[in-house]
This record gives sequence, C-alpha cells and structure tokens, in this order.
Amino acid sequence: MTTVDRKELVIGTRGSKLAVWQSEYVKAQLEQMTGLPVNLKIIKTTGDKILDVPLAKVGGKGLFTKELEVELMAGTVDLCVHSMKDVPTELPDGCIIAAMPERVDPRDALVSGASGYDLISLPDGAKVGTSSLRRVAQVRALRPDLQIVDVRGNLDTRMRKAEEGEVDAVILASAGITRMGWADRISHYIPTTQMISAVGQGAIGIEIREDDEFMLHVMERIGHPETMECVTAERIVMRKLEGGCQVPIGAYARYEDGTLTMDAMVGSVDGSHIVRQQLCGDAGEPEALGDAMVERLLSLGAEAILKQVRDAAAADELLGT
Repeated sequence: MTTVDRKELVIGTRGSKLAVWQSEYVKAQLEQMTGLPVNLKIIKTTGDKILDVPLAKVGGKGLFTKELEVELMAGTVDLCVHSMKDVPTELPDGCIIAAMPERVDPRDALVSGASGYDLISLPDGAKVGTSSLRRVAQVRALRPDLQIVDVRGNLDTRMRKAEEGEVDAVILASAGITRMGWADRISHYIPTTQMISAVGQGAIGIEIREDDEFMLHVMERIGHPETMECVTAERIVMRKLEGGCQVPIGAYARYEDGTLTMDAMVGSVDGSHIVRQQLCGDAGEPEALGDAMVERLLSLGAEAILKQVRDAAAADELLGT
C-alpha cells in the first residue's frame, strides 16, 4: 500500500454533533493507519435542512446522504461517514460501503427526564416523541393509549423535549446517545422483544469510490466483518421490501453462538397489524438469511400491510397533509 499522490484525506460528513463524532472516530483510525493528515468537510443534507416536516412526508431517498455522495463522486472528498440506518439500500453507481467498524448497541432507548419510565409504565395517554414510523407502529401495538408527537432536530434537542416536559418521553437510538457520552440520560433501554431496531442501527458505514484502490486497502483494516454481514442481511430485507423512512420496517441481525440470527418486523402505522419473525442462518451467508426472511414475512401478510401503508401515504400526499 502506498500513499503516492495523497497528501491528505478528506472525510465528508454532516454537521451534527453525532455525525462529527463518528467522523472524528474514523479520522483517528485513518491517521494512525496511513500517516496522512485527515480533515473533515461539513456538508448540509436535505434531511438537515427540513426540520418542520416529518421524515415520512419529506419523501425521496438519501435525505441524509445524497449531498455527501455528490461530493464523493466529484472527488472533493475521499470518503463519507454515515449512520448506516440513514443509508439507502441502493447507492449511486461507482460508490460502495467499503467498511463498517464494529457495531455498538442497536437498541432503541427511552428518555423521560427524572420520571424514569419505561414503555410499559408510562401513564395512560402520555405523550411520546418520535419521527420514526417503525417506532410509531411498534409503540401503538404495545401501548395504543399513548399519544405520538412528531419530534425532529438534533439529538440533544429531542432529549431536552422530554427532560423539560414538552413530552413525557422520547424514543431514540441508544447508540447515538452513548457515543455522545450521555448514557446517564437514558431512562430505559427498550428490549428488541418489544421494539425491533432500524436496519443498520448502531453501525457506522464508510462510503468510498469503488475505483479508489488506496482507500479500498485502507478499509480492509478498519472494517469489522461480522458487523458488515449482519447489516448486509438487514439491508436485503429493507431493499426487497422497498422500505425507507416512509415504511415501518425493522430488522436486527447478530451472531449468537456462531449462528447468524435475525429478527424482523413489518407493521401498519396504527399498530393494528404487526408481522414479526425470527430466523437463523449459516455464518457467512447474510444474503441467504435476508432472502429467507423476506419470503417468510411476505408469507405472513407483509405485502398487504405495506400496500396499505403506501396507499395511505400516497393519499396524504394528494391531500397535502
């Protein structure tokens, strides 16, 4: 491996505190491995600009990645660092997710200030903040009495809405809270038996140009193969079910005693219909497990649920709601 013609490396990243933390984490590893200086380029994405509309109604793919990928393809950055749960399952031609460092806790977490509630003990009619349809569907299935409030903004802003009483609780990814050093603000870690995580939640993805041989070699030393396999299985479920921000789909794969195991769900937004399944597959065969999960979910009625969700979303768009 050589650093010929490379005087520095530039990471494209969003400007949120969490995105910058993740990029600084990757930067430290790159500097140690390559001996090159690494700089961050802050890029504002569509998802960062539109904060007054629920993500499910913004529409489109790559709300938090597209602008970064434009700069990657233009060569103004050498790599982009993403939260994998934000990355569409189809990437621009010539771009690949080349590595994922080891994943951290993928569970969702409840933040409820001093009250210390969990999902079961929240008072009847309590207000719960989230912008995720996946979370909304699973909360309503478990606690149909709760009021769902759409909450957008950076991580700290959303947490403070609960801590200052604007809502009774918010649901967020525990990984981001922990990475920011705020784990003491978590009231309750929601078990995956109650709420299946978003595809790729807790994992960081590093996107590069497919023809960048230097970066390909570097990525081989940064990546964690088991994390890549697990997230690959999850993303197959998302891709084949044509999921995204507008569809309540969850998938969580992990290794248990050497076996690749995945839980996945598809639900209606009102929580009245939830299809949930667990399957095991062979180590090193994430594609086979992902395909098998899709077939199982479809056999259990997932297609009808997804059609209902998409029809409702289309009707809302026509009505401008």
